[in-house]
Amino acid sequence: MAKAFGVAHKCALPVAGIPMLQRVLQALCDAHVRRPILVSIDDASAGQSAAGSLVHHVAMVQSSASAPASAREAVVAAASFPVLVTTGDHALLTPDMVREFCVKATASGADFCAGLATAETILAAYPETKRTFFRLGNDRVSGCNLFAVLSPKGLALFDVWHGLEKNRKKPWKLVAAFGLRPLLMFLLGRLGLDAAFSEVSRRLGFRIVPVLMSSAEAAIDVDKPSDHALAEMIIRTRMKNQAKT
Repeated sequence: MAKAFGVAHKCALPVAGIPMLQRVLQALCDAHVRRPILVSIDDASAGQSAAGSLVHHVAMVQSSASAPASAREAVVAAASFPVLVTTGDHALLTPDMVREFCVKATASGADFCAGLATAETILAAYPETKRTFFRLGNDRVSGCNLFAVLSPKGLALFDVWHGLEKNRKKPWKLVAAFGLRPLLMFLLGRLGLDAAFSEVSRRLGFRIVPVLMSSAEAAIDVDKPSDHALAEMIIRTRMKNQAKT
């Protein structure tokens, strides 16, 4: 994406004129999350530049060899719980999304939460969008790049994530990593969303809970040019609606 749009780093890619990272940071600041906000990145100077006027609210953390390892190190660096984790390409993130996720995650009583949006929520708003949906029984969901680590136990999920990363596009292999029983349930179409998270929690020994988001935009990040075009359209529409009120 950086090469395609002629920028030095993906996080600096402008969406409707503002670097993606700055948009994410603005949403977090407006939601009044604890500061400084830690940014895990391979190039601190690129991160500082992309943060723009919000640079004084953030601290750069050198990224590790993988996304899970980088996230884990940043959470440890935060030195307290709970910790909200999101990504620098979540250009459509809003304070309301942040607050909704944090409220639901805190109320869950879990050690780790993952934000998801249902196919129905996403396709009702953007029927032509191409998203990757993970089917679990009658449920189809897409990730929202929103995670909450609510206790030290939750850190262990990043270690598991590291091992599963190579199979993230192969649902049956992901399920198989947690045992024969969930794999059989998955293949028979009997492993729904709640059952899947319960199985993973049982296997790992700590509680992991899905948080279903009410906004389709929560599941749209900027990974390819078509995502960028959609994000710019959505942001321009938001700006027009704000101008009318």
